Amino acid sequence: MSCPPIVIVGAGVLGLCTALELNRRGRAVVVVDPGEVNASLVAAGMIAPAMESAIDDVSPDHARLFRAGRDLWPAFAAAAGIALAHRPAEWRGGDVDGMEARLHALGFDARREDDCVTTDEDYQVDPTQALAALRQAVAEAVIRGRVTGIVRADHGWRVSVGDTVLDAEAVVLATGAGEAVAGLPKAARVLVDAIQPIRGQIGVVARDLVAHVVRGPGAYVAPMASGVVIGATMEPGRRDTAPDSETSERLTQAAWRVLDRIPEPLDIDWRAGVRGATADGLPLAGAAPGGQGLFMALAPRRNGWLLGPLVGAVVADAIEGRAASMDARALDPGRF
Repeated sequence: MSCPPIVIVGAGVLGLCTALELNRRGRAVVVVDPGEVNASLVAAGMIAPAMESAIDDVSPDHARLFRAGRDLWPAFAAAAGIALAHRPAEWRGGDVDGMEARLHALGFDARREDDCVTTDEDYQVDPTQALAALRQAVAEAVIRGRVTGIVRADHGWRVSVGDTVLDAEAVVLATGAGEAVAGLPKAARVLVDAIQPIRGQIGVVARDLVAHVVRGPGAYVAPMASGVVIGATMEPGRRDTAPDSETSERLTQAAWRVLDRIPEPLDIDWRAGVRGATADGLPLAGAAPGGQGLFMALAPRRNGWLLGPLVGAVVADAIEGRAASMDARALDPGRF
């Protein structure tokens, strides 16, 4: 008789990366996809340890973790059929001296050119293509529906998906900034409830305005398969996903300033999604407190794409009972 599968609740980048990692290790997986547009799709697909570290002025330990996440991407992308772009990333305007100093202090290579600083340490994926590739890689394991509750059982967990009940050896919560699933142990529910929602708005333009990522105060402009993406806001505490016209105008004007170009009419498809974040800005990845066989792959802030393969590996290791690595200890849900 076969063992019950591992049920992953959620089909964003962290859930799908975890599913693919477990599949590669020969584990049976079921991914429950609620069928919603998630924050993984409303994104620019940045695999950007250098720029993200310098912009947020993170600690050297966080920068090292981001770099470790990036280093997993070439092999992961090849295995998943994801197109991984390796282009320069450029910062223009604002505190260029400070940006250059922070990049170097955190150990990233960067070069100064007049009023901009450029690094070759960042990658990018197209979220639409990358999510489609991840879904295809685990297609046989995906079911559509919404998990309405879980309950502890002798063999593991019993997961309710509408009128269907799934028996699971383990459950991985990959629900983004969503509400806690009914039936979670109290300690796990407290962690989920503490995740801060952060609304992010971007705009997709069907024009080739840049050949590589250009960032600056208030905006970035990044190439995509369909043109470019303009982004992105970080609006803590907001869960609404209707694009805001005032925000759209602010981002558009900031983008033109970053590009140092005279504004011109653009046909922009504005989108908004909700990310989840913890108090220290790092995701929850690994065993959830208070529930044997319960795991988390949650709350990567705006670094879901960057940290997806790393989170997947950390969660898979935890499920298999492997000794925790330095990265796993940094992401351990029990740290809170």
